[in-house]
Amino acid sequence: MGRKGVCCCCAALRPRYKRLVDNIFPEDPKDGLVKADMEKLTFYAVSAPEKLDRIGAYLAERLSRDVVRHRYGYVLIAMEALDQLLMACHSQSIKPFVESFLHMVAKLLESGEPKLQVLGTNSFVKFANIEEDTPSYHRRYDFFVSRFSAMCHSCDHDPEIQTEIRIAGIRGIQGVVRKTVNDELRATIWEPQHMDKIVPSLLFNMQKIEDVDSRTGPPSSPTGGEKEENPALLAENCFRELLGRATYGIMNNAVRPVFAHLDHHKLWDPNEFAVSCFKIIMYSIQAQYSHHVIQEILRHLDVCKRDSPRVRAGIIQVLLEAVAIAAKGSIGPAVLEVFNTLLKHLRISVDFELGDRRSSAGSASFSTASKESDERIVQNAIIQTIGFFGSNLPDYQRSEIMMFIMGKVPVFGSTSQSLDTSHLGDLGTRRIQIMLLRSLLMVTSGYKATTITNALPAPFLDPLLSPSLMEDSELRQLVLEILHNLIDRHDNRAKLRGIRIIPDVSDLKIKRDKISRQDVSFMKKHGQQLYRHIYLGCKEEDNVQKNFELLYTSLALTTIELANEEVVIDLIRLAIALQDIAIINEDNLPMFNRCGVMALVAAYLNFLSQMIAVPAFCQHVSKVIETRSLEAPYFLPETIFKDKCNLPISLEKHEKNLFFLTNKIAESLGGSGYSVERLSVPYVPQVTDEDRLSRRKSIVDTVSIQVDILPGNNTEDKVDNTEEITFEALKKAIDNNGLEEQEKEKRRLVIEKFQKAPFEEIAAQCETKANLLHDRLAQILELTIRPPPSPSGTMTVTAGHAHYQSVPVYEMKFPDLCVY
Repeated sequence: MGRKGVCCCCAALRPRYKRLVDNIFPEDPKDGLVKADMEKLTFYAVSAPEKLDRIGAYLAERLSRDVVRHRYGYVLIAMEALDQLLMACHSQSIKPFVESFLHMVAKLLESGEPKLQVLGTNSFVKFANIEEDTPSYHRRYDFFVSRFSAMCHSCDHDPEIQTEIRIAGIRGIQGVVRKTVNDELRATIWEPQHMDKIVPSLLFNMQKIEDVDSRTGPPSSPTGGEKEENPALLAENCFRELLGRATYGIMNNAVRPVFAHLDHHKLWDPNEFAVSCFKIIMYSIQAQYSHHVIQEILRHLDVCKRDSPRVRAGIIQVLLEAVAIAAKGSIGPAVLEVFNTLLKHLRISVDFELGDRRSSAGSASFSTASKESDERIVQNAIIQTIGFFGSNLPDYQRSEIMMFIMGKVPVFGSTSQSLDTSHLGDLGTRRIQIMLLRSLLMVTSGYKATTITNALPAPFLDPLLSPSLMEDSELRQLVLEILHNLIDRHDNRAKLRGIRIIPDVSDLKIKRDKISRQDVSFMKKHGQQLYRHIYLGCKEEDNVQKNFELLYTSLALTTIELANEEVVIDLIRLAIALQDIAIINEDNLPMFNRCGVMALVAAYLNFLSQMIAVPAFCQHVSKVIETRSLEAPYFLPETIFKDKCNLPISLEKHEKNLFFLTNKIAESLGGSGYSVERLSVPYVPQVTDEDRLSRRKSIVDTVSIQVDILPGNNTEDKVDNTEEITFEALKKAIDNNGLEEQEKEKRRLVIEKFQKAPFEEIAAQCETKANLLHDRLAQILELTIRPPPSPSGTMTVTAGHAHYQSVPVYEMKFPDLCVY
């Protein structure tokens, strides 16, 4: 009798490969594989590779029988023999043997015995690490994907066994990926039916990571022991490896199951795990494929547009984390798609918020208030994402995005390129305006353009300044802050924070460069626009301290970045005009606003005088500030912006030594070489269509030219600039009984002229008409045999809200009679 009770005669008649296989099994399985006979079997298999398929089939037959009979000792020996044969043989004939091997592994995985499942997995992993000489065109791993995925979800009552099976399942998936990724048929593993099993299985185990933040960076290098003992860590490394091997055409198949898993397990709120997953994804994939992930997040956001606000906020937060990683790399065509989709969802969120408010009108509802609060979370997440994404883009792309966002800001009276807010009403439109400007504020943060023309091109400047005319203090604040981001190219804004009288500006260590030609050209073209919006911004009744602070900063930054001698003169004219706003008070501003404007002018002229360093100018400004501190402290920012400040009843009684005087400033600057002729021309803002678009009343309600011929006998005449001044015309001017219709038409023509004509044309016409008027007046006086007017006879000119101080008519210098 031979080994295992087989007859010697029968054993001699059996095929040699069977006898060699039988010999590797000992009488007692505890003794393990017979190594000497295993070496003989290996040598035979290498010498006669055509027998490999038969060896494999016979080993499979024996293993199947031992599994059924629960003779697990022999099963272990058979698998060990198979592993050694696989490692030793690499010939073309190994393909049939592999099929037998995989069949045996499948048998082990199907068994309900955890030890056999782990054994089969270990053998498969060894096989996966073998590089085959030729690809297999018929082999598929569908069963192994399904089985290993099922093992990843093991719920065995014994925690140790559960962990052991899950680790085996994860390692099996890792083996399948490694085996198929370099195969000619590698595309099969990336098919959706496989990815829908693999990815959720890995994510299920990754949820067990306690410290999420420690796993969100680039791949780490854990020790082998940690990999084997921790299913979460092993699953994460397998997930990283899977994504790292994904190519262009199959990236989406690996990402989409992530959304399904997060939806199914409700992991968007809270979204810590979702954020962790997408950080891993973004760090693991190749950088040039980042836009695929971003597009998938946007697509899922569209799918979930009617989900709860917190779910949408969770998805947007994930998008923020994704673009934060992708923005520095290649994001391709996803740039505009990101912004367009986010702006669309911003409008949807506002619509939901206002819809809930309208549906609950008249009733106090806690749930409605909660929904509104949740929608605000969504809106803030969108703004943060837009801002962060934009601020991390290259400058050339950021400029385009600034134009894109600005084009979406709805403006009253204009619908081109803006978001559709017609159904949202004024409240919804205002909300959209504020949020888009907040987004633009974040995009412009840190933007450093080489020239101001690049930062503020005309197509961007005009729509940006339009909201600064709206009767909403928050909108005006946002516009000014955006302007500060774009104008401040040397990071001086933080040094200017807060409106105050600065004792020594040199202590601020202001950084500045010489004004470039491009900047000079910009101020010639658009300087009046900036002055106009600062001027009008000071006249708003709802201004608060922050508005005055931002207006002061605007003036200071313009001085630092854009001011040459000509601009300095314009800024002084603007400051004096602002002072006149408070003194004359044509707009009936509250006393706080009037004092606030006075304090703004004081703070700015103090800053400007020290920046240009003209001693006489500094002396005049310091003297006025010192006088104010003693007699009218409410004209200084340190006092007026305190919580409790005693306001004056009126400003008419104040003496001139409390005001900054044009003649004193002109005298001080003229001695230092400044061209001060224009200081005698009071500043009046230009008029554009922005007043209509911003729902703000026109700044020029009436334009009149008043001529006081004799003391105490004032008559008013609206003179048509195109009409020739004749004797008859002057008689009609004196006669107050003219036709009413004719007067209305003349008034309309004068207003239109002052609104639309260029400054130079108006100035030239005023000079010409003034000379003619002077000559005609002399003729009238001679013809009527009247004595010449006394020196107190005056001519007063009023244009819009600007009043020019009366001067003797014979001493009046008409070239200085200039009106914008």
